[in-house]
Order: sequence, then C-alpha cells, then structure tokens
Amino acid sequence: MFNGFEQARQFIQAHSVRMIDLTFSDLWGRWHHVSIPASQFNEQLMRDGVGFDGSSVGLKSVKSGDMVLIPDLATGHMDPFWEAPTLSFICSAYEADTKAPFPVDPRNIAIRAEAYLKETGIADQSIWGPEYEFYVFDKVSYENGVNTASYRVDSREADWHSGEGGHGHFIPLHGGYHAMAPKDQLYNLRAEMCMELEQMGVEVKYHHHEVGGPGQCEIETPLFPLLKAGDATQIVKYVVKMVAHRRNQTATFMPKPLYGEAGSGMHFHQMLMKGGKNLFYDENGYGKMSQEALWYIGGILAHGPALLALTNPSTNSYRRLVPGFEAPISAFFSLGNRSAAIRVPKYADQPETARFEFRPPDATCNVYLALAAQLLAGIDGIQKKLDPTALGFGPIDQNIFGWTEEQRRRIKSLPTSLMEACEALEGDMDFLLAGGAFDRLQLEDYLRHLRAQEAAVRNRPHPYEMALYFEA
Repeated sequence: MFNGFEQARQFIQAHSVRMIDLTFSDLWGRWHHVSIPASQFNEQLMRDGVGFDGSSVGLKSVKSGDMVLIPDLATGHMDPFWEAPTLSFICSAYEADTKAPFPVDPRNIAIRAEAYLKETGIADQSIWGPEYEFYVFDKVSYENGVNTASYRVDSREADWHSGEGGHGHFIPLHGGYHAMAPKDQLYNLRAEMCMELEQMGVEVKYHHHEVGGPGQCEIETPLFPLLKAGDATQIVKYVVKMVAHRRNQTATFMPKPLYGEAGSGMHFHQMLMKGGKNLFYDENGYGKMSQEALWYIGGILAHGPALLALTNPSTNSYRRLVPGFEAPISAFFSLGNRSAAIRVPKYADQPETARFEFRPPDATCNVYLALAAQLLAGIDGIQKKLDPTALGFGPIDQNIFGWTEEQRRRIKSLPTSLMEACEALEGDMDFLLAGGAFDRLQLEDYLRHLRAQEAAVRNRPHPYEMALYFEA
C-alpha cells in the first residue's frame, strides 16, 4: 500500500487513524498482533521496531527471547473490525540488538527461499495461487477432560435438520458443490468476506459453496508472487473468521471437522517466471508443461513425503487424506485428475496461465514455510533433472479408485499419518537447507513440536473407542 514512511504518515493523518496494528506469524502459522497508538508511528519505529517475546510464539528460547517487529509498509491496510480507525501492517521479526532479520521467522524464510531461486539463475520470480476452503458453522462446542471427550458442530444448511420441519431446502452430504440459493444460505456471508478482502487490498477471483453440504465454502484469489501469496493467506484466514464472528457464526480451516464429509484443503497453484516469461509453458508438452515444469514436479513428488510435515502438519490433516473424497493420497501427477497429488489444470493451457497445483496441503500449515518448502523441492528437481515419469510418478490419467488393489500398490504413496510425515522429513531435509532458507536445528525443533502434538492425540482415549470396546 505504501512506498515509504512519509506516504504512510500522510495517510494516517488524512484518514484520522488512531491505532497501528502490527501482525506477525508464529512458527506454526498462527497470527499474533500488538497495537500502538498512531502517535507512536515514527521513523524510530521503522528503525528500531517494537519489542516482543519470541519465546512465547516458538521462535526463540526463553533465555534469549527478546526480538523486535518491523512493519512491511507495502502490506499496510485498514482493518475494518475495530471501532477505532486502525491501520494494520504485516511484520517480519528481527534481532533485538543487531536489527538483522531473524532467520527462524517464517516470513523471512519465505523471503530467503525466493532469493535463493534468483541466485540459482533458474527464474527470477515464483507465482502462487492458494485455494481457500473452509467450513462455516452456526455453533461449535468441544470438551476434553479426564472423564470426557466430545465435540459437536451445527450448520443451518445441513440436511440433519430436515426432520425438524421448515423451509425444506437443505444440502445433503457431498451435495454442496456450487449449490444455489435457497440451499446456499451463505452467499451473503461470503460476499461480505470478499468485499472486506478487496477493501484490504486482497483481490478476489471468485467464491462459491463447496462440496461439503453443511457449510463448506471456497474463496479463490488470483495468482500472486510468493511473499504476497503468504501475506494474502494470513489476511484471508483472518477476514473469514472475523466476518463469520461478526455475524454470530464461526469459520474453521480445519482439514476434517466432519466425519464422512468432504475435507478442506489448500491447494497451491504454482509457476516460475523469468524475464516476464512463464517457464512452465511448452505448447507441445504434456498438459502444456515444459521440461523445467516436469523436473520441478519431479522434485515436489520426490520430496513429497517430507513436504507433508510442513504442508500438512496436524493429526487432523490425515483424517482428510483418505480415499474417496478427491483427496490425494498417492504420489503421481495427472492432467485434470483430482485424485492426483499434482494436477495440471486443463483450463490453464496458455503461455501466461500454464501451471500445476499441489493438492495435499491444508490450512493448518504455516503458509510461509509451506511456500518455501515447495519452492525448494521444485528447485532441487530442476537442478537434479528429476524426471517424474522415470521415478514412477506418472502421468496417470485414470481414476485410480477404480483400479484393483494390486494396481494401486504400484503407485508410490504419501504419508498417512503425521508420524510418517515427521519420519520422512527427518530423513530428507537437506533440500530445505539450500540457500540458507531453513536451518537444521530449527527443523529439528519443529519436528519435536509435531511429535508432541501427535503423542497428545494418540495417548487420549477416542470417543468411538467407547462404542467399539466398552463391553470388553
């Protein structure tokens, strides 16, 4: 939004801004913020930053937690959810003493990954298009204790309400894709989300009801450069949750909140550019994909098991990655096949649009780490000329769920649990260290966090176990 401090200062005066909100991401992708009066927005702030405790958000140890936030002026936007006129900036974290970019800050990792892309000479920019799927519920409750474990969600659209009487326009399971009103009862909510996003500088491509009958939605943005894609993702998640909250509803990007219903992913469309040219386009290639694109795909799929620890870092992620729900569970690429880990869209067949999407990820990831990791895997594929066909990754343009079990076993599989993904990353992390983007010690700390999370879920009795085993 702003090209420099003076432009931002003038905007603050002209629009009677009273508060400055500084947002930043923790190691796990959650957004945090600290707010200051507009009177404190000065050149010293841009030089010295605002102090915070990095140990509280997983970025530093307790004994040396002091860090500072310095706002990225280009990310400035008015926040519509506060009573006081508030100008918000996305920040990166810096060392408190030297003011050097803090290497473990997720946003700084994404910046270094794209800087490494430029250093290689392969391309000068990566372009990304995350897709945002989420559920909107009218009520959610959950409880976990020594003697109880339960949750319940409710949606006004769900056909489990059909027996109560009323208007009769409910959406059955798996029946929500592009549902029309009056079944689609969330149009006004999604439209409000999109209008707020555009006011905040995030362009919207479209929105619609998704497959999940009880309240699943999708918002899609145009393609953005890597850092803007990461920033936009944080804003999208924030706006979706805040608009729902404002309407006394609740939104979640949780991959699998409903049993037997479609899960929510965050597919990543991606391409590389050099000198304004799309390196992934070849008029005569498979799906209009160039040789560089195929090598990049080879890198993504070869490192796919390790990638999932960064793109699908929750136990709930693997409730979604199961057969039968258009969720990719096998490492292959395809033209238009939505069960493939990598899909080449048939509609993206022009020099300026040719690309592919990596379909396993979901929004429990730290988007900056997920972007950086995918890019580094792709770079590794190009550098090593990893041929996806020679590696057994396809292409496969058939419905593999119609294959025999023996046929499906020939396809390399992706992890089916968080523990498997952690083990894969532990054994395959060197590609992430290229260009100094990630740090090995940081990745080891990250794995300890994921394993503790997995153990916390594994060690608790599951409510369904009561039905299975109580009479033992």
